[in-house]
Amino acid sequence: MSELRKDPIVDRWVIIAAERGRRPHEFEAPPEETAPGAACPLCEGSERMTPPEIWAIRPEGSAPDTPGWQLRVVPNKFPALRVEGEMNRRGLGIFDLMDGVGAHEVIVETPEHDWHMADGPDASVEQVLRAYQVRLTDLYRDERLRYCVIFRNHGLDAGASLSHPHSQIIAIPVVPRRVKGKLAAAREYYDRKERCIFCDIIAQELALRDRIVLESEHFVAIAPFASRFPFELLVLPRRHTHDFGALSDKGRMGLARIVRRCLAALRPALGHLSYNFVLNVAPNPVPRPGKPDYWTTLHLDYHWHLEILPRVTRLAGFEWGTGFYVNPVAPEEAASFLRDVLADEDRAGGAPSVEVSAPGG
Repeated sequence: MSELRKDPIVDRWVIIAAERGRRPHEFEAPPEETAPGAACPLCEGSERMTPPEIWAIRPEGSAPDTPGWQLRVVPNKFPALRVEGEMNRRGLGIFDLMDGVGAHEVIVETPEHDWHMADGPDASVEQVLRAYQVRLTDLYRDERLRYCVIFRNHGLDAGASLSHPHSQIIAIPVVPRRVKGKLAAAREYYDRKERCIFCDIIAQELALRDRIVLESEHFVAIAPFASRFPFELLVLPRRHTHDFGALSDKGRMGLARIVRRCLAALRPALGHLSYNFVLNVAPNPVPRPGKPDYWTTLHLDYHWHLEILPRVTRLAGFEWGTGFYVNPVAPEEAASFLRDVLADEDRAGGAPSVEVSAPGG
């Protein structure tokens, strides 16, 4: 029989309908086709096809916007929002509007057009995470910008318009409703229990172990209890921290390793998968006029986290009409499958770099 499960953080229900779905190994997607000979604006040598770089990892002394870089950050050529101008908040009768002030940046993760984050090496993934930190810290210096959405679309079904490996950061002058819901729920939980809800979830999942996929000294990867999508994964720091920007060099490498292994483990189930991943960071804590307590408890009640969302099912009328999600693969089954994949990888490749967890402790 199917189950209805409620997300413990936000007021959202999910239907786990395993009898409707396929086995984990039956979700494999066909390989994506790319147009031969198409010029890629993100490849090395095409620097003039992008706006001038904002930040880059390149050899010391090399000129901006020239070949030789390892990673570049550039403004999106067709931005959703622009940093220039004023917000000009205003009303139109009962409606509210403002000008499209913000920032929209592209992290070109590598000069290699066919690189996959799942293949690593860990150091290359770590460089991407470092770029996230640098740009997040810089953008939050602008007091107009209240939240940064950091995300990666991989594959056509995930909305990627370019196949070259890249991530995006969009800084916006409001805190999105979905984010605000998480923040409010975390604060309310802390008010009642004087504990972080994310820390309690980690402790609960480590005790049960049925949905743990990977763990290391500093991070844990979980198939969430109320997973919206097959093989959805949640990666969290085990130690309470709300500030992704404060992640240490060692922490970045540890996160890079666990993210790479999670993505690699999805391949045997999903093949040439499309996925989104979203880094859920804290909002900009700059005080707001008339709101002296604006997110001042973040250091106590919030916990940054990264979601990996494979795109193997499609939303239809029921989902759009109700806000419910129907997931045909139970997270316990997905976690078990991924643990087996990672255990096979460890046996084939030697000692594991992070611990593959077994259920039941």
